[in-house]
Amino acid sequence: MIRERMSSEHAPRIPEVTAHLIEAGGKRLRPMLTLASARLMGYGGPYHVHLAAAVEFIHTATLLHDDVVDGSEKRRGRPTANLLWDNKSSVLVGDYLFARSFQLMTDAGNMQVQRILSNAAATIAEGEVLQLTAAQNLATDEGTYLKVVRGKTAALFAAACEVGGVIAGAGADAEQALRDYGDAMGIAFQIADDLLDFWGGDGIGKNKGDDFRDRKLTLPLIKAIALADAGEREFWVRTIEKGKQVPEDLGEALRLMDKHDTLEATRAAALEWSARAKAALETLPDDPIRQMLADIADYVVARVA
Repeated sequence: MIRERMSSEHAPRIPEVTAHLIEAGGKRLRPMLTLASARLMGYGGPYHVHLAAAVEFIHTATLLHDDVVDGSEKRRGRPTANLLWDNKSSVLVGDYLFARSFQLMTDAGNMQVQRILSNAAATIAEGEVLQLTAAQNLATDEGTYLKVVRGKTAALFAAACEVGGVIAGAGADAEQALRDYGDAMGIAFQIADDLLDFWGGDGIGKNKGDDFRDRKLTLPLIKAIALADAGEREFWVRTIEKGKQVPEDLGEALRLMDKHDTLEATRAAALEWSARAKAALETLPDDPIRQMLADIADYVVARVA
């Protein structure tokens, strides 16, 4: 379905750019969640596949746009589309994939599904803009961080799960349980990803300390800044707010995070959100797919467990 709908009769660059990212791999977690949620709730029709493809197109579109915003040069271990082509192509192909995702949504003929996924797309954009406004601002606290994560990451996980229940006619309680599962798992996923940036970038397609060098206020940094004394705060002001970094600064940042145990605290937060995700499944049908969903909640934090 993805390969069929990413084609373009009139603009060959669209499938070129899209294929570069999609064929690079990735875990396909979000569309898998849509398929699993629908099957768990007894759906026997064909449209969970359309919705899963729509979810993956939304995700892929955001990746194309994010790499332009961040000036990234590597994604899934390969050069980014904006590096191989240009920013204009990445933005416009991302727009095309958003449009394709809405076409796929309408195939299911379910207005509630369209509302959930379109709301998720808007929430993702809000989360990205909030991250921009919070960037390099040492006043950014854990509450703001959670809003950003809920927007840019967890919103699509939550919607991917919820629409699977909706297309299956699962009922309000089951749909909410699926949404709660996706929300908590998305938060766990992002916290673990942010932690791995400082523990070593293996498997996440970036180098150790990229977030520090990019001056992104992720949870380990936010926790360290909150506990900083006057001298430490001067370090954070210079490196994060003012962006005046030297190569040795990453080592000092890691030392300060170790001093205040913020990496371990971040690890505990990731595991807590994973546990919340599994707890949300308890009211859903006892089925092997439910256990698979619980296993996925473990999987997204396995590298920090």
